Amino acid sequence: MAETKREIERKYEATAETRLPDLTRAAGVASVTGEGVTELDAVYYDTPDLRLAADSLTLRRRTGGKDAGWHLKFPVAVGVRDEIRAPLSDTLPRPLAGLLRSRLRGADVVPVVRLRSARDVRHLRDEDGTVLAELSVDTVHADRLLPEDAEDAEGSGATATAWTEIEVELADDADPAVLDAVEKRLRKAGIHPSDAPSKLARALDETGLAPERAEPRGDGSAGAAVLAYIREQIEALVRLDPAVRRDLPDAVHRMRVACRRLRSAFKTYRTVLDREVTDPIGAELKWLAGELGHARDQEVLDARLRAALDDLPREQLHGPVRGRLRAWDRARSAGSRRRALDALDSSRHLALLDALDRLLADPPLKPAARKKAAKVLPKAVLRDHARLADRIAPALALDPGHERDLALHEARKAAKRARYAAEAAAPTLGKPAERLAKKVKAVQTLLGDHQDAVVARAALRDLAAQAEAAGEPSFTWGVLHAKQEEAAAAGERELPEVWERAAAPELRAALSR
Repeated sequence: MAETKREIERKYEATAETRLPDLTRAAGVASVTGEGVTELDAVYYDTPDLRLAADSLTLRRRTGGKDAGWHLKFPVAVGVRDEIRAPLSDTLPRPLAGLLRSRLRGADVVPVVRLRSARDVRHLRDEDGTVLAELSVDTVHADRLLPEDAEDAEGSGATATAWTEIEVELADDADPAVLDAVEKRLRKAGIHPSDAPSKLARALDETGLAPERAEPRGDGSAGAAVLAYIREQIEALVRLDPAVRRDLPDAVHRMRVACRRLRSAFKTYRTVLDREVTDPIGAELKWLAGELGHARDQEVLDARLRAALDDLPREQLHGPVRGRLRAWDRARSAGSRRRALDALDSSRHLALLDALDRLLADPPLKPAARKKAAKVLPKAVLRDHARLADRIAPALALDPGHERDLALHEARKAAKRARYAAEAAAPTLGKPAERLAKKVKAVQTLLGDHQDAVVARAALRDLAAQAEAAGEPSFTWGVLHAKQEEAAAAGERELPEVWERAAAPELRAALSR
């Protein structure tokens, strides 16, 4: 069983002669207690092409110390990582292998470097004796295990390096301000932050294995601009795979958005990328978004209905409505997370990721891709904006009812595509594209709220029928249904004004200046 720990730490340069200052003078630190020296032995694993290191991921098998086992670290922010731990074993534990699946794609991990550290530990405590942070002085010896040319068994062989560093790690639930206070004392003593983000990064760099992170250079062409945007979304898909598996907040939603952005880009920029290549990939992205969507859609619907119940006065709550809603949500949610994980574990998902990689490696560029981005992108954005206009006006002309609801839902999808088109063009077109995206997003949001109200009404009819079949009053569900009808109607009344702002001629004209 894997467990997760949020690791917040800072590293500092040191030598064997470095002397620590009196840290009881740091704000909040009342005492410093020595905890002795621990010998740690860790082998770090990666693919031969170091794809984990290239994404700032760390995978190691460590013995010694209180947390011996396998550790997988994901970056969260500067100085912050999530460490997922699994028990010691001879092979990579399955839970960690699953979290790495989108990166490994079936490739084996091999030993890359070995770090042996003598860790001299001190605990920084407050007046009550509670540990605020752990400070360690680490004497590190690193040996390269992977040849410089991993394909060449007769490579240059392992080289070694050694260094001393100071690491200060925040204790669980402690105030991060203590790290600032300690750093202030260390800096006054001439001890400065390390340039290396981790021991592994330093070991790779000093043993000649640091992966190259060459950023693709844009040449001002439409092809370069579109591919840069597509690359961002592909990287998001890969990055969010383990986040979905870990059930992190909003991970499913963000992964679905990446799928949608890619599909939209393939359609919007069809003059740049050949749709004979992108359409099959787009179909697979639609499949993935659909498999991920069941849990998210139910989550959004349940939250809306719970909030609506909370807003009702007590006298309008008839029967066991909260219990009924909980049971209904459990029944509809059952299996939805398993379905999403099954999709991520499928060979179909890996094939999709491989197809996206091939697209980047050998992009199916059309002649327009060689033209200036500033000429090609505005036309594509305006084409999608016109497509939205063609859906808004007919929808508003319909009488309220089912057909109008369907038409507004189609307009919502068109608004989403127009917004994504403008956002993709923003790095090239700047403020005009950003302003258009913002206005169109307002239209999309309003239409999204309208669609949520439509879906909620159908759910409330289902809940009312279940309540009646169980002999429960259906009054409350009827009240909520009426409120959702009014919410949808209010959105329809507001839409013309919101759309008028998004359709302003000066917004569109600014794109081509």
